[in-house]
Amino acid sequence: MKKLMNTKTLTVAAMLTAVGIVLGFFKLPISQLIEIRFGSLPIALTGMMFGPGVAGVVGALVDIGGYLVKPTGPFFPGFTISGIVSGIILGLMLHGKKCTFARIFVTQAIHTLVVGIIMNSYWLNLLYLKNGYIAAIIARLPKELIMIPVMSVLMYVVLNSLERVGIKRLAV
Repeated sequence: MKKLMNTKTLTVAAMLTAVGIVLGFFKLPISQLIEIRFGSLPIALTGMMFGPGVAGVVGALVDIGGYLVKPTGPFFPGFTISGIVSGIILGLMLHGKKCTFARIFVTQAIHTLVVGIIMNSYWLNLLYLKNGYIAAIIARLPKELIMIPVMSVLMYVVLNSLERVGIKRLAV
């Protein structure tokens, strides 16, 4: 968290938070159950540049900021926890390492398992299903598994492109 005391880090993290909030509103529907969302890309970039601590903070702020700007239901802190865990996973897996497709694919698979399948299914069960946790997992599993390669390619293209132009130089 010491990194957030640096003005440059704080400024870049704030800008990536704003970009994450805005990108969270955009989605590309593939089918009724499957859609590509772009909100995790700035969190991944934060993790790559600054590590898990800063990325966890950005993940939380993207969730809270997205709710404040455009609420789509009741605020539920579980999804904020998911945002924090997303940032931590992405930061641990990407910070200080070369962004190869294999690394990004494994990162996305871990992120999907922990956050998408286990945590978010649990939060949705608490909010809407009440005692249907396994049913929530089963219903969400095909979509989550399909999205692993899709998000891996998207994340690889974005992070690798930014890495090539020297985006890591902004990190302190």
